Amino acid sequence: MPRFIYGTAWKKDRTTDLIMKAVLAGFRGIDTANQEKHYREDLVGAALGQLQQNHGIRREDLFIQTKFTSVDGQDPRTIPYDPKAPLQEQVHQSFAKSLTHLNTSYVDSLVMHGPMRTHEDTMVVWKVFEEFHSQGKAKQLGMSNVYELKKFERIYKDAQVKPSVLQNRFHADTAYDTELRAFCKAHNVIYQSFWTLTANPHILKSQVVRDMAAKYNKTTEQIFFRFVMDLGIVPLTGTTNEQHMRQDLEVLDMQPLTENEMAHIEQLMIREFSAHRL
Repeated sequence: MPRFIYGTAWKKDRTTDLIMKAVLAGFRGIDTANQEKHYREDLVGAALGQLQQNHGIRREDLFIQTKFTSVDGQDPRTIPYDPKAPLQEQVHQSFAKSLTHLNTSYVDSLVMHGPMRTHEDTMVVWKVFEEFHSQGKAKQLGMSNVYELKKFERIYKDAQVKPSVLQNRFHADTAYDTELRAFCKAHNVIYQSFWTLTANPHILKSQVVRDMAAKYNKTTEQIFFRFVMDLGIVPLTGTTNEQHMRQDLEVLDMQPLTENEMAHIEQLMIREFSAHRL
């Protein structure tokens, strides 16, 4: 898995063009979902075709991650499967469309966009995911939007093919998933963050981070992305700005922050979390 992933939510008709720019800038990981409400998975597939045909960047050179989204997360007008079908069939239909949209025989990572209403239904979906994994159609499996440690522990315990990924919003409201991230680290689960910048404006504007940016001649966004990576997190970025794409990728070549610098930013996170609890 690349250490930085380009997220394609809310790109709409610009999806193909922006993925082209992101990959040509250097991104090799792409995150999408079969959820037309927020993603255009078909236009991701169009970008993959153009990248191979016009630029020689092959499908196997890229890390493609997509998601199954339950009926609860879909626009009723654009559900990509029969919502009246049995749950297992919904998953089969959704994934078949994903492979068609992406014009591929496999995905590198298949993620549940969120747990189902019950643990039992979550595991019904997961068992179908495990079928895809055994068939080589999904190289690894993951969960998203799970913010309770006990809930994720139970999924992990009951799964035969263990989750390799947990993708969550990284923000103060959930105490930055401190306990979940510790569990992930102990069990070799890769924690992916989204809304990494959007959810943390106060940290980006802090004097601590501004001073570090000046010291290293970087932007505050680059400092925070470096911090997140040094925590062992794989962040998503959804920037539509080509300069920001290049700046984001420059983070990969930065030296790790010092222990003291890490501690200063962690203190900011603690303050943010404490403020949200008041």
